[in-house]
Formats: sequence, C-alpha cells, structure tokens
Amino acid sequence: MNTQHTSHQFDQELSQLKEKLLYMGGLAEEMIRDSIRALRERNSDLAGEVIDRDLSCNRLEVEIDELAIQILALRQPAARDLRFLTTALKISTDIERIGDEAVNIAERTLELNREPQLKPYIDIPRMAEMAQGMLKEALDAFVHHDTRLAYTVCEGDDAIDDLNRQILRELLTYMIEDPGSITRATKIIFVSKYLERIADHATNIAEMVVYMVEGKIIRHTDAT
Repeated sequence: MNTQHTSHQFDQELSQLKEKLLYMGGLAEEMIRDSIRALRERNSDLAGEVIDRDLSCNRLEVEIDELAIQILALRQPAARDLRFLTTALKISTDIERIGDEAVNIAERTLELNREPQLKPYIDIPRMAEMAQGMLKEALDAFVHHDTRLAYTVCEGDDAIDDLNRQILRELLTYMIEDPGSITRATKIIFVSKYLERIADHATNIAEMVVYMVEGKIIRHTDAT
C-alpha cells in the first residue's frame, strides 16, 4: 500500500508539473498575440499589459524549476520519467525567453507608437501567427508525446527564417530610399528578429520532446 501511495503521489506531482508548463505556455502564446495586436492597432495600453505579464511568466518558471528539482531529489526517477523532468526544466526556460521576446515586441511598439506609422503591417502578423502556431504545436507534441508533430515544428523554422529575411530586405529598401525612415524601420526589423527567436525557442521545445520520447538528441543536427 505504501508503494502504491508513493506511486500515486509521484504521478500527481508529474501531472502538476505538466499543468504548470501548459499554463505558462498558454500565457506566452497570449503575450505573443497581444504584443502583435498592440503593434497593429497602435495600442500602447495593451503593450503595457504585455510587459506587466512578464512577472507572471517569470514566477511560473521559478515554480516549475523548484517543483522539478524537488521531484528529482525526493523520487530519484529513472529512464523516461527522468527525461520528462529534465525536458520540463529546459522547456520552462524556453517559454520564459519567449515571454521576454514578446515583452521586447511590446517595448518596440511603445516606441513606434510615438511616431507616424511607416507602413501597413502585413508580413509581421503573418510571421507572428506562424511562430505562435509553432509554440502551440510544440506544446501539443509535449503533452501527447507526439514526435511526428515535434519534427513538423522543427521543419517549420525554415519558413520563419525566410520571412525574416524578406522583411529585412523590404525595410532596407525603405531606409535607402528615405533616410528619415531608418529609426522606425530598424525597430520593425527588431520585431521581426524577436519573432524569429520565438520560433527558435519553439523549435528547441520540439527537439526536447523528441529527446523525452525517443531518448535521441537532435539539437545541432538535421532534425529530418
């Protein structure tokens, strides 16, 4: 009975850890969405709300780390459970950094809102939607132990990189034709780069899912 009770407690602790990770991931998704909405709508209040939410994201990372370390110390898990815990620790770090990038977008939004809009935002929202989708799919892959979906996320990173380069080329043209646009164009380039980094973090999460399920490290290799 004692063994069964301990096993039940362990399962509950793992479930709690997963729930916290998914909540944190959902918060990061909202921060991405709202930071881009604030940019498109020139909504400085919403940008400020995104910045304020970073405290919650940071707090969740600390809670997840503390819980994972506690489980490691008390339960001394092995094999798949050990990989799950080490994966959770890495995923929480990537999600926290995604939150930081959303904050960076919100901060550039506040700066851009003080000046006339340079151009309609078309590719930036597309890029944000793709990056947000990658994060959602990476977390779905984590929940369902779905390596096929994880590999799909990894493959999607190339499209984000291509769009980032396209945005850069377009904005460089603006800067060459009108030197007065350099400051605003540079800030939009930063936003594009932040989104590219969000996609990189989503890819990191997907790669860790492959490690968790298959015990195979695919970082710095051809994921396909």
